[in-house]
Formats: sequence, structure tokens, C-alpha cells
Amino acid sequence: MPTSVTVATVEPASHSPQKNLKPWQPQSTSDQFFWSYTEEPHRTRRQAIIKAHPEVTKLCGHEPLTKYLVLAVVSLQITCALWLRHSPILSIQFLAVSYVIGATANQNLFLAIHEISHNLAFKSPTANRLFAVFANLPIGLPYSAAFRPYHLTHHKSLGVDGLDTDLPTSVEAFFLDSILGKAFFCTFQILFYALRPMMVYQLPMTTLHLFNVVAQVAFDALLIRYLGANAFAYLIMSSFLAGSLHPCAGHFIAEHYVFDKQPLTARNPSTKVPVPETYSYYGPLNALTYNVGLHNEHHDFPAIPWSRLPVLHEIAKDFYADLPQHSSWVWVIWQFIWDAEVGLWCRVKRETGGKKVGSWRSEELAS
Repeated sequence: MPTSVTVATVEPASHSPQKNLKPWQPQSTSDQFFWSYTEEPHRTRRQAIIKAHPEVTKLCGHEPLTKYLVLAVVSLQITCALWLRHSPILSIQFLAVSYVIGATANQNLFLAIHEISHNLAFKSPTANRLFAVFANLPIGLPYSAAFRPYHLTHHKSLGVDGLDTDLPTSVEAFFLDSILGKAFFCTFQILFYALRPMMVYQLPMTTLHLFNVVAQVAFDALLIRYLGANAFAYLIMSSFLAGSLHPCAGHFIAEHYVFDKQPLTARNPSTKVPVPETYSYYGPLNALTYNVGLHNEHHDFPAIPWSRLPVLHEIAKDFYADLPQHSSWVWVIWQFIWDAEVGLWCRVKRETGGKKVGSWRSEELAS
């Protein structure tokens, strides 16, 4: 099957497996992930880029435009909720607006919260925490306070089993290892991303978490009280569709799943066959998603805001030109479902390394 991924040709390293090495077979079908015992690639590449292009460090810092974009999208969603308050939930108008406008807008807010979690909307950490709660309002359910520590741990512990909650569990991969299973995952992936972190490990309740919950419940209650239940249903449906079979939702799968075919020996960590862990996308949907498609760039430099990631890419193009990339998020979803060689097993995992951000002291999680 054709693929949307372009991959660089990698020259064999000195530690490459010998030609007479017997193909490795997994001992059990219950674990078919790509296991690695090497450091994740982003820290090493970041150091190399800074050495070659020290000017990239000047790109770090907050982006003032972010707060205005968030305010505009929050206003858009409230306006649409007002407009649809008398429309039947299963009407063509309600469903079409929820999919075309609502899902796109809430995906945009998901990724605004992603930006804010890196302190990239304001200089003040407290202002970023509070603004994330505001951006959360049209999503309908509170999650911004919990998202930050889980997401920052994803950066600090990329691929580490038991820490990186972006990784599918063995249970998910085993039971959803079919066309129907992968279609189910893509349709309901927002639920997997919402519930999986709590199944892997739980965060302590902090003042910020409590504020997030109280603010969201108060907003939802006021919305239902003055605009009706259908207005609230519009926001919930927008959030569900944003993480379902929607073009922008392709980024969830595109970022870290291994799409290009790997040799069988790649699943044997002792061979040290390099497996790509992060993929970028440089297409037009980045305009709606805070340039999240520039994902290698983002993981290399999490302190550079969305608006300056294209500048980073241009400065360090010699580092990014040959890295694997996708040309279409829509094709990513299609290939993920239909290609038998791509699925939830196609992730790189590590047994150790990384850390839980903040060591889980309440005052650090809220900072």
C-alpha cells in the first residue's frame, strides 16, 4: 500500500547487526512494540542544532498573539452554541456545524492548551495556568490542569513505559489489532486519550485542578441555564468529533506512530536498528492547529512557540530535511486503519528513563 511518509536513507552504523544475525522473533504476541534502550533523539538533536545554529535560542519565549486567538475561538464557540440552541441535536444543521466549525474550533483549543502548558501564552506561569482554564471552557469537560503534567512528562519521558501516557497500552494494542479495532480507536480516540492517563497513573488533586473543575461546572451550568441543553450538547459533540474521524485529529496518530516499514530485526532492541519516533507534517492544516505538525521541531525545542517553529525549521533545515514526515493527516487516518503493517503496536517504547514532571508535589504541579 502507498504511504504518506517520506523517510531518509540511513547509513549502517558501526553497531549495525551482522549479516548472519538470525531474524529475531518476539517471544509473545502480547508485546510487539519497538523497544529501545537508547536515549530519545530530541535532546541530542537539540544540542547539535544549538551548536550549529546558536541563534535559534533567541526564538524561545511566549507568543502574545496566542491569547487573542484563544479569545476569538472561545467567542466563536459560544456564538455557535447560541445559534444552535433551538436546533435538534440530530438535525443536519446541528451535525454539520458541529463537525465543520465546532470540531475544528475545539481541536484548535486543545492545541492552544497544549501551547499554554509550555508557558507560551504569557510570561507569568500563573497567567498561563489560569488562561488554560479559560481556553478549556468551550470543550465542556475540565482537563487543562491535568493535561499539563501528563504532557510535560510525555516530553521528559518520551516512550517510557508507565510514564508516557501518549503510548497505547498492550491491552489496547492487542484487542484493537484489526481493521475494525483500529477504526474503533480512530473514531473514539478522544476517549482513549482522556481515560488512558488515569489508568497508567493518577495525579494528586491540587488547587489548580479544583479550580479547573469548579470553573468548568459553573460555565456549563450557566450555559444550560441561559442557552439550554442543546447549546451544551453542541460543545460536547464538538469535542468528541474533534478527536474522532476529523482531518485535524490525524495529528494524534501522525506524531509518534511508526508508519514506514521496518525490518523484523528492528523489534529486537539488541540490534540497535534506529526506528523513527517522531514525524512532522508541513501541510495547510497547521494553520488551524498552532503548527503542531512541526512535531520534530516542537519536541526538539518545546520553549519555542507555534509562530516561530517555521523559522526554526528554516534555520535548521539541514537537520530536518531528511527526517520522516507525513504529507496528509487524512491519509494518516486512512492508512492507520487499512494498512495491516501499521497499528497500535507501532510505537517505540523504553523500560526506563525520563521522569514524572514535578515529582508530583502539589505546589510544583500548580506552578
